[in-house]
Amino acid sequence: MGEEPADGHADPLALYIHWPFCLSRCPYCDFNAHVRERIDEARFRDALLADLAYEAARLGPRPLASIFFGGGTPSLMSPATVAALIEAAMRAFPPTAMPEITLEANPTSVEAGKLAGFRDAGVNRISMGIQALDDVALAFLGRRHTAAQALTALETARALFPRASFDLIYARPGQTVAAWRGELRRALGFGLDHLSLYQLTIEPGTPFARLAARGELVLPDEETQAALYEATEAEAVRAGLAPYEVSNYAVPGAESRHNLAYWRYDDYAGIGPGAHGRIPVQGAPTATTRVRAPEAWAEAVERQGHGVREEEPLAPETRAREALLMGLRLAVGVEPAHFRARTGIALDAALEPDALAAAEAEGLVARTDAGGWVATRAGRLRLDALLPVLVR
Repeated sequence: MGEEPADGHADPLALYIHWPFCLSRCPYCDFNAHVRERIDEARFRDALLADLAYEAARLGPRPLASIFFGGGTPSLMSPATVAALIEAAMRAFPPTAMPEITLEANPTSVEAGKLAGFRDAGVNRISMGIQALDDVALAFLGRRHTAAQALTALETARALFPRASFDLIYARPGQTVAAWRGELRRALGFGLDHLSLYQLTIEPGTPFARLAARGELVLPDEETQAALYEATEAEAVRAGLAPYEVSNYAVPGAESRHNLAYWRYDDYAGIGPGAHGRIPVQGAPTATTRVRAPEAWAEAVERQGHGVREEEPLAPETRAREALLMGLRLAVGVEPAHFRARTGIALDAALEPDALAAAEAEGLVARTDAGGWVATRAGRLRLDALLPVLVR
């Protein structure tokens, strides 16, 4: 089904660093996040540095495109720990230009007070976990900040960082389009250059899943969800942000370079508890997974020098499926030459021909000028249903 892609070691690398700890567990969250009364930060900093050194030794000095501190709640780290990790990453992977360095932060007073320290540590892009600008909604979502704290944090982020993003959750129970528009306008009025928007979903094993099973939590119907999504796009565009991915809007040029590495299926390394990566291992494209539990991961690093739990070479067909599931989320779609270079398979050969023809006839996908495929606006609204039938 085509030649294997070239090794590509000279290509830029994205680095993800996972900090797994939170002050409390949100009832909708199924991320690898953990609450601890006490955290031995020095131990986890040393383990992250060792995990990073292990990846650097086998990947070689590739140019670093981005660093993303995610979680969990990475703003619970000290700025000194963040600085040490940035310094080590840039020493291991010398960048050809200043990389995008993003840190996720919550707007509680304790974390917001560290923002200047994170800037001084080298963070040049902050991602604020606002989630809502309504105190009742914030309490429902289990957030520990108020709407007033969120607004203050947005103001601080705009003043401190050259680039700033914020997250919001929509399709909450009882949410109206009018109220959502007002909430969006308040947040977008701060002039930040990026918005990540997530539809509230019920994830198995979460407190919200138990409430939903008892009929005590009912999400808006599909028609309301679509109206809320369309209102989001309208308000974002009105504020100068363009939709570049299903859940993300940015001022042109301010798109998340790190997340684009995922959606374009470029190489990314992941370190820290439960982190995933897609990197070449001995020349073979490989999925890497770290040990999930924080203490078990730290013990593994201390014992063997890294926290890798599993490594799986990826067959061309698997790479093609993953690349399509990510790439069709982008407003620009999937570019055929890059797709083949990354997967070893021609783009059209990775799509179900009958499903593709039907989706094109319904106006859900379209050919791009470069000969690739893109989900249309109507297709992006139905992407969760479209992808399983479209991708081989």
